[in-house]
Amino acid sequence: MPISDMTIRNAKPREKIYRLYDRDGLYLEVSPNGGKWWRFKYRFAKKEKRISLGVFPEVDLKTAREKTFNTRAMLANGIDPGDHRKVAAATRDLEATNTFEHVAREWLAKKMPVWVPSHSIRIVERLEKDVFPWLGHKVVDKITAPEILSTVRRIESRGAIETAHRALSNCGQVLRYAVATGRATTDVSRDLRGALQPVKPTHLAAVTDPKELGRVLNAIYEYKGSFIVRCALRLAPLFFVRPGELRNAKWADFDFANAEWRFIASKTKTPHIVPLAKQSLSILTELKPHTRNSEYVFPNPRSIKRPLSDNAVLAGLRRMGIDKTEMSGHGFRATARTILDEVLGFRPDFIEHQLAHAVRDPNGRAYNRTAHLADRRKMMQAWADYLDQLRQPLNPRADTRRHDPRPPRTPRTKRSHRPPAAVWNINQDLFGDTTEPSQSRDDEPVAPIETVQ
Repeated sequence: MPISDMTIRNAKPREKIYRLYDRDGLYLEVSPNGGKWWRFKYRFAKKEKRISLGVFPEVDLKTAREKTFNTRAMLANGIDPGDHRKVAAATRDLEATNTFEHVAREWLAKKMPVWVPSHSIRIVERLEKDVFPWLGHKVVDKITAPEILSTVRRIESRGAIETAHRALSNCGQVLRYAVATGRATTDVSRDLRGALQPVKPTHLAAVTDPKELGRVLNAIYEYKGSFIVRCALRLAPLFFVRPGELRNAKWADFDFANAEWRFIASKTKTPHIVPLAKQSLSILTELKPHTRNSEYVFPNPRSIKRPLSDNAVLAGLRRMGIDKTEMSGHGFRATARTILDEVLGFRPDFIEHQLAHAVRDPNGRAYNRTAHLADRRKMMQAWADYLDQLRQPLNPRADTRRHDPRPPRTPRTKRSHRPPAAVWNINQDLFGDTTEPSQSRDDEPVAPIETVQ
């Protein structure tokens, strides 16, 4: 006789487990601690089996009978309900580990060790902010192209066109990783080529006119902010390395005896050498007592265990009134590339080597890091001397005197301006110079730069 809801509610626990049978193999199992479980007993392949259908009262009598009906339908179709449940549970577990976010984080874990930290942070933030909220919970193999397009168009709609393209590219990288690891069959993002607004090509701002560069250099040397940032700003045009390479520079990589800075180029992942001009050595020598307790040449003001922030040099340029459309931290590379070639006449392959670009010989082989090193030393010193010539004093009168090749005039007066002997001797002791105190070293003519053809 089928049981009733009242019978179930009045069932009290006993010393041993007992059962209240309903119909069609359904029964309620009551435990000594008062728990009540619905069970379904059936036979499959000549074996008696049981499966659980839930706990009373969360699953009431009516629901338990409906589950029994569905389970018996499986049996009628030759399906073992117990095996079906195991497969369904395994599928759920697999889908939980095959969501877009799970696969993306696995892909990130593979890639981040070879990326620079700033690049890793940008990609993680982009995915967490603009992609995971809409695609993160979806099974990677079930994501469609329209779903991805809808996600990246949210980014596009706020005017971040380039970010939208980068997010779409990251989605494609994750999907291709899913294909490679057997969790997806295709990269559906490939069907979205041309679906977003095109990115307007822009170049990082750079000054390539020598007169304008001279104005920028003057502003840098008049910078009144942090001493560490000031040194970084002064070395940026001398080194013309990538901004991240400059701010991550470490003292251990500098060889003062041989006037070299050796490090691994951030983009090509190859060893690179920057010959140090006299001007660079002078700035580094002045800076070292201030930051030698840190491994970084330009430590972060908040912690000597970290380098300067990404925007330190850029913020310094803006503070001096140099607009973002005029010059960027990366722009010093374009400046050096243009002027070294077009003004100073150095060979392009020398310049490309010094820019740490992938330069190859006629046979397609990459040159090694020491290629043309002697010529590059001359080029870097000539470049530093040229920057010194461009950097004029802000006082127009001083500017005229500095570059006047004629010897200074002798004062037209009968009265001698020679200081007393005592003062003259003091000057000799202090400066080791026999020049009259009335003569300025700025009056000496500046020697022309020797360019290497």
